[in-house]
Amino acid sequence: MSTDSVKNTQNQTAGAADQGNHGPGRGNEPLALHLENVTMQFGGVVSVNNLTLDVPQGKIIALIGPNGAGKTTAFNCITGVYQPTNGLIEFMGQPMVRTYPRGKDAKIYKGQNREKYAGQHVLTPTPDQITRLGIARTFQNIRLWKSMTVFENVLTAKHMRAKQNVFSAILRMNLAEEKRMREETMDLLREQGLETVKDELATSLPYGLQRRLEIARALATNPKLLLLDEPAAGMNPQETLELADFVQEIREKYGLTVFLIEHHMDLVMNISDYIYVIDFGSEIAQGVPETVQSDRRVIEAYLGISEDQEDKSNT
Repeated sequence: MSTDSVKNTQNQTAGAADQGNHGPGRGNEPLALHLENVTMQFGGVVSVNNLTLDVPQGKIIALIGPNGAGKTTAFNCITGVYQPTNGLIEFMGQPMVRTYPRGKDAKIYKGQNREKYAGQHVLTPTPDQITRLGIARTFQNIRLWKSMTVFENVLTAKHMRAKQNVFSAILRMNLAEEKRMREETMDLLREQGLETVKDELATSLPYGLQRRLEIARALATNPKLLLLDEPAAGMNPQETLELADFVQEIREKYGLTVFLIEHHMDLVMNISDYIYVIDFGSEIAQGVPETVQSDRRVIEAYLGISEDQEDKSNT
């Protein structure tokens, strides 16, 4: 399925998802991303269960929850790593992913809205097609190209934005376009404070700079939406503070929408405009940071303390 066919299908099919009461985009704000009834089932295990949420353009939205809650699985559904078992994902107001349980999946499906998308055209774009539509991501475990320098990591990402995969990217382009991309890569490294280490092997950098490089590599694909999966993982407190400033800076500088998964609650509360909380694949709470951090369901999910237990401890 080509990127053009994805775009053509998007243009032919208006984004008709009912946003309902599922977040900050329920008013008139234009959405960068909309998930509706997204379910991911592996055999008999439901990892993401009927997830519906909105990510308005230009905002920083967080998806949080305990380990194993289904957060990274949701990101994998958005970026084409997994094909959801059921549901609709819209990007910039147009359908990008749409599917429903079929064949063997239909027989064992445990989720809701089984028939909602039945008979509609199935959309299952690949990760590289989704990247070219304007979505980039980072991973919890940093995935840099270990044998490449800092400069080469970012330059190759730029090539991949224009080509189909890493192999064709390495084959390069015509000289004029190659020169332009090298200049853009240097500009990006300069903007991200990585110019002085451009010739260093990526894996030789301190952990905080490796994380910054991974984000710079994502920016090299010129995204409209940036997905950050545990960007503060492995960072010390100072690096985490610098990361918070960095994410806000790139959001403003590049006009990005940011959707992040993060366990570092201070970071989430400081930079997020809105937060969704999931547990066992299902949404349990949503709201602005002040609301979420005092929600009993969130406290119970993270700390394992039920309302009854809390009442007993106070007597």
